[in-house]
Amino acid sequence: MEEERAENAVDRTLGRLRAIDSRPAPDGTGPHPFAPGPAADPVDGPGGSGAQQGPETPLTLADLYRDHRLRLVRLAMLLVDIPATAEDVVQEAFTGLHRHWTGLRDETAAVAYLRAAVVNGSRSVLRRRRTAREYVPPHAANARSAESLAMLSAEHQSVVDALGQLPPRQREVLVLRYYGGLTESEISEAAGMSRGTVKSTASRALDAVARIMAERAGPEAVRRPGELR
Repeated sequence: MEEERAENAVDRTLGRLRAIDSRPAPDGTGPHPFAPGPAADPVDGPGGSGAQQGPETPLTLADLYRDHRLRLVRLAMLLVDIPATAEDVVQEAFTGLHRHWTGLRDETAAVAYLRAAVVNGSRSVLRRRRTAREYVPPHAANARSAESLAMLSAEHQSVVDALGQLPPRQREVLVLRYYGGLTESEISEAAGMSRGTVKSTASRALDAVARIMAERAGPEAVRRPGELR
C-alpha cells in the first residue's frame, strides 16, 4: 500500500513538472524555457541547417536538437541537479550523436541513442563528484534554481527532494518512467539494464520514496503520503 501511494505521488509530481515544462510562457510571447521549441543549432548532421523540413526531406541533426534538446536537459537535470551540468551532459550527447549519425536507421533510434547518452553522461558526472568528494546532496537549496521547479507546490517539491535522495539507478528509473513516460523496454534500453531489473529497481525506489516522505512529514504522512494537490 505504501509503495502504491508513493507511486501516485511520484506520478503526480513528475506529471505536473512535465506539464509545466510543456506550456507557453505566462506572457504568451513564447514557449516556457523548458518547453520543446526552437533552439540554437549545433553542428549539423547530414541534410542541412535545421530549416523547416518538408514531408520528403530527411530528418537532420538540427531537427532533433530543436525538438528534443530541452526535454533532455530537464531529464538530465533531474538526474544531476545542476542546470549548467545538465546542459553539458546533453550537449555531449548530441556531439556523440553527430559522430554516430550515419549508423542510425531513423528518428526513433536517434532519440533512443540520446536518452541512453544522457543517462550514461549523468552517471559519469555523479561518479566524478563522488571521486572528488565534492558532491552536493541534490536536495540542497542551490540545486533547485530552475524556474519550473520553483513553480511546484511545497508538496510536489517534497517528492522531488525525496527523488534526489535515491541512489542514482533508482532515480534514473523513476525519472525515465514518470517524467520521460518511457515503457519498461525503453527504460531497459536507455539505462542498460534488463526489464526485470527495471521492475525491481522501480519497486525499491518507490519503497524508498515512501519511507523518506514518511520520515520527513511525520505520522500524518504515513496515513496520507500520496495526496498531493
